[in-house]
Amino acid sequence: MGPLLTADLSSLPTPLSQEAPEPAVPTQLAAPEIVIAEEMDPQLTTIQPGGGVVMSIELFWGKIRRMLLRAVRPGYVKRMLEARQGQQGTLPFDPVDSRDLKYYRNQPTYWWADGDDRFSWRDSLGFVRVGLAELILIGGMFLVLAAVLGWLWWPLAIPMWALAGLVAWFFRSPNREAPSDPNCVLSPADGKLVQIDRIEDPELGSCVQYGIFLSIFNVHANRASLAGRVVSVRYRPGKFLNALKPESARENENLDVVMKCSQPPQRYFRIRQITGQFARRIVCWVRTGDVLAHGEMFGMIKLGSRTELIVPDDPNLEIVAKIGDKLAAGTTILGKYQTRIGDDFVAEST
Repeated sequence: MGPLLTADLSSLPTPLSQEAPEPAVPTQLAAPEIVIAEEMDPQLTTIQPGGGVVMSIELFWGKIRRMLLRAVRPGYVKRMLEARQGQQGTLPFDPVDSRDLKYYRNQPTYWWADGDDRFSWRDSLGFVRVGLAELILIGGMFLVLAAVLGWLWWPLAIPMWALAGLVAWFFRSPNREAPSDPNCVLSPADGKLVQIDRIEDPELGSCVQYGIFLSIFNVHANRASLAGRVVSVRYRPGKFLNALKPESARENENLDVVMKCSQPPQRYFRIRQITGQFARRIVCWVRTGDVLAHGEMFGMIKLGSRTELIVPDDPNLEIVAKIGDKLAAGTTILGKYQTRIGDDFVAEST
């Protein structure tokens, strides 16, 4: 298994946005010669490998909740036990309901069918479900401070109200609908496109790399750029440099997801979640073998960060985005894989 990409961005060739266009030539679909073995990083025992204070608080509350439910609601616990499917696997405790699996969704363990999950309504609240604890604890703290300061002198409450609103804005999850064309390469993150380069990926070969900077004002959910199956998920601890710095891609904590496209010729591509100076919590709930739809959400990075997309560079790739573009995950088109015939592009056959 090759290492994660650590190439020095300063030594990369001229950005694609500055290169002259290549002459149009007929091309044919070809099956990828690269084969990547499935790998789930053993470090990934939870969906949030970096841990965190809020995660620790929520896990502690989970222990208390399970104890209380077993003591005062044995009937509920019994019904949930009867509906539970799967085996415990690596889960370090015996869960009562789906809430207990929040941080263990990437593990082969128990699960509940959608019809038996009494808390699936939380997905429709308009916020990323894995950020609800931060929304309640951090946003609630600012609201309490606003109440206290407002009691002393109402103008003092305004900054606290603004911070509470900012927390809610950060964890929002707007509905997104992917384009109907399955060959469109979609942005994996909201933010600003700051890099389009040709690189040599140690596993994927000649590729185009897109770098996206996410400010604290952007939606921070990550989505699949193409439909496909998860082949490998790897985590690397690291630093927390400013995400605008190119070296952050090499030195910061990151999580790397490699997928194989569902569409012929089933190319491999890579999405890398990278922490920033303030965003220090990567969340990714997929595991090897999972199949993601075009534009489907699979994770998030909490409080400002960088996301990279690395796709195979071949004559069928038409790059449509440009440096400086504002992107929306799951809807903005970065490129298209199409068969080039003369001066025209024809969508690849499915």
